[in-house]
Amino acid sequence: MTRMVQCVVLKREAEGLDKPPHPGELGIRIYENVSQEGWNQWLERLTTIINENGLTTADEKAIELIEKHMQGFFFGEGDYGQLPAGFQQAAGGKK
Repeated sequence: MTRMVQCVVLKREAEGLDKPPHPGELGIRIYENVSQEGWNQWLERLTTIINENGLTTADEKAIELIEKHMQGFFFGEGDYGQLPAGFQQAAGGKK
């Protein structure tokens, strides 16, 4: 049976993730509150954040910044999670 969650991204019930997608407490919180579709939206946003900020996931400070963006994107906490200032989405792209 598919696990359902009340997704904080989609604002509706949807199919949940199979396992926590990130280590620690943040990963558990995402697992409990974000759907697979919501996670896929985050992955699109993450790509933009990494590219626009020139981040590498091998850098511990970059991981800390990404986690701040995760908290902002999923839970509206802090000043992160939005598209980078001045970013213009390509025609037909999602925000």
